[in-house]
Amino acid sequence: MPVTERQRVASGSPYESTIGFSRALRVGPNIYVSGTAPIWPDGSCDPDPEIQARRCLEIILDALAKAGAAARHVVRTRMFLTDPSYADAVSRAHGAVFGEIRPAATMVVIRGMLDPRWKVEIEADAVMD
Repeated sequence: MPVTERQRVASGSPYESTIGFSRALRVGPNIYVSGTAPIWPDGSCDPDPEIQARRCLEIILDALAKAGAAARHVVRTRMFLTDPSYADAVSRAHGAVFGEIRPAATMVVIRGMLDPRWKVEIEADAVMD
């Protein structure tokens, strides 16, 4: 795929069209997955931060698959938490997916999310072989 060609991946989030972004964007061998919130198809959101992180990662892995990649291609993740007490729970979810892959990772605490139910949001970057 030429570097100038872009493959956009949608997830059906209502924010994609209103904000104007793609769930993931592949440019050449690089895939960038947008900040991903813990939303289920029916709009619900489990209050448990580990379940939220697992849901974020499930959406991310689905977007990567649609772009032709897998977890093993991830080189960097960024995790945004609304409370430092969620770090262990989010770490467990992240480690379950990336424990052997060990991408570069950042976890930061922020003041809040677009939806107050969200305790975590995750984004990822991947590079194809």
